[in-house]
Amino acid sequence: MTALEQPSSIADVEQLEELLSRPTQGVIDTMARLDGDIVVLGVGGKIGPSLARMARRASDQGGKQRRIFGVARFTNPQLPQWLAAHGIEPIRCDLLDPAQLAALPDAPNVLYLAAMKFGSTGQEALTWAMNCYLPGMVCQRYPGSRIVAYSTGNVYPLMPPSSGGSVENDPPGPIGDYAMSCLGRERIFSYFSQRNGTPVALVRLNYAHEMRYGIMVDLAQKILAGQPIDLAMGYFNAIWQGDSNAMTLRCFDHVASPPFVINVAGPQILSVRRVAEELGRLLGATPLFRGSEAADALLSNAQRAYELFGRPEVSEEKLMSWIADWLLRDGPTLGKPTHFETRDGKF
Repeated sequence: MTALEQPSSIADVEQLEELLSRPTQGVIDTMARLDGDIVVLGVGGKIGPSLARMARRASDQGGKQRRIFGVARFTNPQLPQWLAAHGIEPIRCDLLDPAQLAALPDAPNVLYLAAMKFGSTGQEALTWAMNCYLPGMVCQRYPGSRIVAYSTGNVYPLMPPSSGGSVENDPPGPIGDYAMSCLGRERIFSYFSQRNGTPVALVRLNYAHEMRYGIMVDLAQKILAGQPIDLAMGYFNAIWQGDSNAMTLRCFDHVASPPFVINVAGPQILSVRRVAEELGRLLGATPLFRGSEAADALLSNAQRAYELFGRPEVSEEKLMSWIADWLLRDGPTLGKPTHFETRDGKF
């Protein structure tokens, strides 16, 4: 979706889902080269539906016949029907149940989206089971498959904005149980990749945005509600989820053993204060602030991804415009704040 194809406003959820799942030519080419079916584990989350649909659309447009399976517990009862309507075969499964995992279809390609973040404080045991034990189970179930797995920029330490953000070969520095368990997830994938020769890509995503969730949505909602914005985590990255979906699928071209590691994030280091002021202008409301910016923040440098896949097609400025317009028209949100302002790792 080039700048010329970007609408000035996103009318509704149907148009939003179409845009989020619209494949680039690069994704179409990747899906045309890729052999075999795809299993999407954890398809029921915020990213899964549009990512699976983009894989379906790119496969079809590239003339590649394949089955795409969407696997989840499906706490949203409408999602299986939605997936089926878009050419994705839903499979209800508790992935932590070994028998249910074993019963999943064989496939040479796996998208691993399953994770636990919010609510991890107070449920540390389940967090570690989801983020570390389950990856090992999946690696044992699919030892000969290509696996593209989501990780997170939370595995990095906080960095000063002047650094440009963490790069892939920087030493990790996770803060809190969630981030430590995410580094554990990477270590488990790395272990099985090297033991079994499983080709893996680890995608350190930081922070995907669309109209219904993301840091910009959090800020805009606080502005509209007259709630103060905490400035302590004063900087962040933002990337349109459609762009992150495209980069994720193109990682199938780069899976390797040991794993290929890639940051996926927006190109700018954004100031919370300045973004809030711009959102306030677009919303016709004045943001309220609390505290001041700390010297560091959770920041990623995605230059390696841009060299491989090109830069994101949707700018941060366009995201702000779309989000403000969406919220002014009372567009629906997911009710899942990012908690980006958290500095102690407690989610």
